[in-house]
Amino acid sequence: MRIFRRIPVKVRGMNAEGEKFRESSQTVVVSAHGGLLYLNEPVQMGGQLQLENPATEEEQECRIVYLGDNSDRGQRVGVEFLSPAPHFWGVEFTVSDTTARRPPSSH
Repeated sequence: MRIFRRIPVKVRGMNAEGEKFRESSQTVVVSAHGGLLYLNEPVQMGGQLQLENPATEEEQECRIVYLGDNSDRGQRVGVEFLSPAPHFWGVEFTVSDTTARRPPSSH
């Protein structure tokens, strides 16, 4: 389940030029597995970012899995948590949303 919600988030990582950056951002969509947010720094697919939820001061490492269009707010960047973090956003998801995604069985 995805929820359209603007949540302030602090982002740290390496930009596309290999330089460290810090940026304050906000989400567009969140889920138990990650989210979609705006970034002004250019980043690359597969890169890793550290997110901090300022409301809870919780930190979570994630991988960039989507690079979207640029807008006046920045580029839309989709991230996936490296480890399960269903409570990171401060949103309650259903049990089925928080279970790990598994590939289909080959049987």
